[in-house]
Amino acid sequence: MSDEVDERTTPPLVDEAVKKAAVCWVSSGGGPAYALWCLPLDGALLVVTGPGEQSAPGLADADAAEVTLRGDHGGRIVTWPARVTRLRPGTQEWDAAAPLVAAKRLNASGSATDLVARWAAEGCTLSRLAPTGTAVTGADLPTGPLAEQPRPAPVVRTVRKPFRLHRVRRR
Repeated sequence: MSDEVDERTTPPLVDEAVKKAAVCWVSSGGGPAYALWCLPLDGALLVVTGPGEQSAPGLADADAAEVTLRGDHGGRIVTWPARVTRLRPGTQEWDAAAPLVAAKRLNASGSATDLVARWAAEGCTLSRLAPTGTAVTGADLPTGPLAEQPRPAPVVRTVRKPFRLHRVRRR
């Protein structure tokens, strides 16, 4: 089964947004969306998740997801359903895509070859998100705020009062 995107069925806005994407918001299984760095390739987005990489709970086991892309100024421009395909280490697809993704990985320790080997050894998931179905664009986007409370994370800590070296005098 081929996951090639049919250019005639992909809306032009989705196609252009995918080509320029560096970060996407991905929601799988009806859960919250997570910001993930991505690499556009052949009309789809490639994302790496797993140990030592970004976290996207449920994406590794999902067959479908919802992808949101934002413009240069942070506003949402398109949301589309995606077919999720996992690229397996040792396959032709993995051998073609993993080095490209590793080369674009920021702040990685070691070479791209070492990174690809670590992904394969540690069980990281390289997922391909291909557009399917109908995209939500323009007037179909919600007009109200979609703000949420911050999610709990292990990196969050309580803030201490700032240290003062001397007493501030008031006049």
